[in-house]
Amino acid sequence: MTFLKTHTQGLRDLLSSKPAQSPPINKEEFPKLTIITPSYNQADFLERTILSILNQGYPNLEYMIIDGGSTDHSVEVIRKYEKYLAYWVSEKDKGQVDAINKGLARATGDYIAFQNSDDVYFPGTLIRFGKAAIQKADDILFGDLFMIDTDDEVIELLKTTSYSLRCQLLEGMQIHNQSLFFKKKLVDLYGPFDPKYRFAFDYEFILRYTIHEQASVRKVDGLAGALRIHADAKSSTIATVGVSEHEQIKKTYLDMSSVAPSKLNYLWCRIRKILYFAGSFDFKYILYRTSK
Repeated sequence: MTFLKTHTQGLRDLLSSKPAQSPPINKEEFPKLTIITPSYNQADFLERTILSILNQGYPNLEYMIIDGGSTDHSVEVIRKYEKYLAYWVSEKDKGQVDAINKGLARATGDYIAFQNSDDVYFPGTLIRFGKAAIQKADDILFGDLFMIDTDDEVIELLKTTSYSLRCQLLEGMQIHNQSLFFKKKLVDLYGPFDPKYRFAFDYEFILRYTIHEQASVRKVDGLAGALRIHADAKSSTIATVGVSEHEQIKKTYLDMSSVAPSKLNYLWCRIRKILYFAGSFDFKYILYRTSK
């Protein structure tokens, strides 16, 4: 489909070049951004993840890779780029959440993001989010999610609406980690990711942060992150775990909120989506979703 294929070449260009020099931008104008990549035996995709971050040319970047003791050639890939890294380690850990939390403990950025070792950012994402934070330093900034295959072909687009706690509670994840940036102060106030969750830890994390009314959340328009679909991805291997965890988390936070799981509220969330895209005159996306 032309609607998707137009985005593929720009992504492939970003992932195939050498690390770019930072653009001639005043570093101090941009908030410091810490990006953490949890890594384990994803060497076939890891280099593309790294390049999607380094080639953004973000002028105030702290990039860490926390590898869980990979037995493939992941460490070889990491060493190839270690001069661009603020920190990296390869040692046995307790899984993805443990790896991210290790990075959070070391993070010194104003904002933090994590990008898995098989996922990527789209061109221009970090500068765009940095500029958005300069304009208004909301606690959480997020964008749209693309899905790509093993050859970096864009195969799916999942646009998001502005954030709604009610719909996050009722319908599930409204914000995707591949396109998520959050202030370090939220970790300091409310803690890191909960290690008892293997799949839906980011769903719980967003709810824990945003159930407090003082946490401000804003969507930044434009291409952002991409989730890679492949046989060894968690979305393929432990999807049933994710469903179970989502339901458990949903029940916990519904009990803490005043949101009722009524048919009227579910209907409101669906109508809200249609009105959001119609209100922004994004009829092309409405047609794309309704024609699938």
